[in-house]
Amino acid sequence: MLSGNMKNRKSIQEPRFDYYNNEVPDIDLSDCEFPHVIEIYDFPQEFRTEDLLRVFCSYQKKGFDIKWVDDTHALGVFSSPITARDALGSKHTMVKIRPLSQATRAAKAKARAYAEFLQPAKERPETSAALARRLVISALGVRSKQSKTEREAELKKLQEARERKRLEAKQREDIWEGRDQSAV
Repeated sequence: MLSGNMKNRKSIQEPRFDYYNNEVPDIDLSDCEFPHVIEIYDFPQEFRTEDLLRVFCSYQKKGFDIKWVDDTHALGVFSSPITARDALGSKHTMVKIRPLSQATRAAKAKARAYAEFLQPAKERPETSAALARRLVISALGVRSKQSKTEREAELKKLQEARERKRLEAKQREDIWEGRDQSAV
């Protein structure tokens, strides 16, 4: 039971944080953190991924990918820092580019949040439809319409690819171990 004898105490506690004027600290990204990523900005909102890929078409074969930040900002992911630096040196009429260290807060936040997806872009390896064709044909229980010479040519191509992959792995190992490359 409350009695009227108690003094009416009114105390206002000041908040520890000023939530109305809260400023998010700027995300600090150094040049060495994502050297293969650049910010692409100041392009028309109507641009689609294909349009940006067309602007950077000369880097497609070396490995290039786009990650969107918002309607007028995107991240360009290159296969190496050297390629990204080369792209920064080129001029484009429809887009502007800058290093990620000078990018907007949103672009830096996106880069931080999706760091595992911003690994250097790699070319897709050569593939063959032979395995898929064999699995489908065996599952359906039908005979292949592929001629014997076509099958042999495909098999030879797969064997050459395996041998090339084996040689590349051996060369990498030799380089790592410091073995003489002239003996190969």
